[in-house]
Amino acid sequence: MHVAVSLGWSVVLAHALPRRPTLVQGVVAGLAIAAFDLGTIGRTFPRIRSLPLGPQLADHALYGAVVARVLAGRR
Repeated sequence: MHVAVSLGWSVVLAHALPRRPTLVQGVVAGLAIAAFDLGTIGRTFPRIRSLPLGPQLADHALYGAVVARVLAGRR
C-alpha cells in the first residue's frame, strides 16, 4: 500500500512542481502532503496517529526533496 501511495504522490508532484523544482520546493510539497496525509487520512488510522509527529514530518519532507531532485534531473 505504501508503495502505491508514494508512486501516486510522485505523479501528483510531477504535475504540480515547476519544470526544474528546487529541493526547497520539494520539501514544501512534501510537507503539504504531510498536512493532508497526517491531518486528514492519518487521523482515521490509530496506528498512524500513535506515531511521533516529528519523524513523520521529516519523512514527508525528505520524500518531497527526493522527488524534486529526481524530477529536476529527468526534465
